[in-house]
Amino acid sequence: MTLGKLSAGAIVLAACLSLQGCIIVADGDGDYDYSSSDYRKQEEQNRQWIAALDDNATTTHVREKMGTPNFADRVTVDGVRYDVFYYRTHRVEADGDTTKDECTPVVFKDGVLMGSGEIALQQVPQVY
Repeated sequence: MTLGKLSAGAIVLAACLSLQGCIIVADGDGDYDYSSSDYRKQEEQNRQWIAALDDNATTTHVREKMGTPNFADRVTVDGVRYDVFYYRTHRVEADGDTTKDECTPVVFKDGVLMGSGEIALQQVPQVY
């Protein structure tokens, strides 16, 4: 029997037998979904780390401890560099996407921690 004359069922059966012992899991997009408990654990850990940051923490120290921020902004005003790292700390919408409004800003002035949260963010001069 030639390949062109095999039924679809025979092809599926042959494929299954050749994959014996293998498990293939795919969600169609190649994306990996994390459960909401994974996000909650990471959010809780981020809140704890942000609350425990030392006043003289540097951008390097924070990246080493907390990893790559979900978002990051940088602006230089009058020769002073401001970096803002945003780490996910709470959920606003259960859509699987992380947005800035679900993050806490961690603000640095010339590489040294200035503060965290909206109050610290308001201390960064606005460039228009």
